[in-house]
Amino acid sequence: MEKNKTNSTGDTAKDRVNRVDPYGFERPEDFDYESYEELMSEYLVVLTQRSIKWSKLLKSKRKVQRNVKLKRYIRKGVPNEHRALVWMAASGAQEQLEKNPGYYQALLGAQHDPKLVETICTDLNRTFPDNVQFRKTSNPCLQKALYNVLLAYGHHNAAVGYCQGMNFIAGYLLIVTKDEEKSFWLMDALLGRILPDYYSPAMLGLKTDQEVLGELVRVKSPRVWKAMMDHNVMWTLVVSRWFICLFIDILPVETVLRIWDCLFYEGSKILFRVALTLIHHYRDLIEQAQSLPDICQIFKQITRGAFVEECHPFMQKIFTEPGSLSIATLTKLRAACRARVIAEEAE
Repeated sequence: MEKNKTNSTGDTAKDRVNRVDPYGFERPEDFDYESYEELMSEYLVVLTQRSIKWSKLLKSKRKVQRNVKLKRYIRKGVPNEHRALVWMAASGAQEQLEKNPGYYQALLGAQHDPKLVETICTDLNRTFPDNVQFRKTSNPCLQKALYNVLLAYGHHNAAVGYCQGMNFIAGYLLIVTKDEEKSFWLMDALLGRILPDYYSPAMLGLKTDQEVLGELVRVKSPRVWKAMMDHNVMWTLVVSRWFICLFIDILPVETVLRIWDCLFYEGSKILFRVALTLIHHYRDLIEQAQSLPDICQIFKQITRGAFVEECHPFMQKIFTEPGSLSIATLTKLRAACRARVIAEEAE
């Protein structure tokens, strides 16, 4: 496709589309402005319709309550202006914030563990170097807020403290909420309830869920599973960043935010739905791989391009392509995979 086509006024697509996206991320040099403009012209219609419906829904309620209608609305996408409110309500974070007034500030005011401070500070400059809001020159600079959220969480959940990957999650939360305390309680919902043991020192939850994905692929896409086994590819090699970063820096920003809309309401099974959809959609490509490096390259390739950039149809597909995925199935698989991971590590 020819890039940067001019319109009747002589403007190129690049002139019409900002070089920085709405979330502060700089667009890469090879960004296809024309394709993006085409995509957004369609998606903006969807966003406008959703925004009107959400405004009506929220206007008529004093409090956002979990129900079938809310779930349906969330699956179709939460407008950015309502995201913080909906994430807080859907995840239970708002309830925790209200139950614990002053708790976040108390954590920041307490004595700090020097080792925790040092570890967090090491990662601050590495967090979204391509996002203008995290630069020291920006006003306000989100680095200080990021430091505060990570420090407070490290003291709140001493068993986890701080580990790599958490900075990107806290950073995304701050971009959306623009509020430290809300970001802290959303971190608590994600790391404490939705994804327990993902970020603990042993990362048992993360290792278990990677094995669970393997089992789901074996049932739902047996030929892909066979290709993985034939080339001795461990799931952790190709999907660990999908899970630990919750698709940040893996998929386009707008798509990640749509995934998180559902993650805060429906829990961790959303991560499996996304992973299975990507694998299922590109199953022919994976099956044709000739070697382990081939498969690793394909898994990078399948997270780019029109399929994932068109976030609205992509999100519709995650609820259809993988087929049924019940909590009961996941619970059963997790128990078996967790026992296997523990047994393997004990050897």
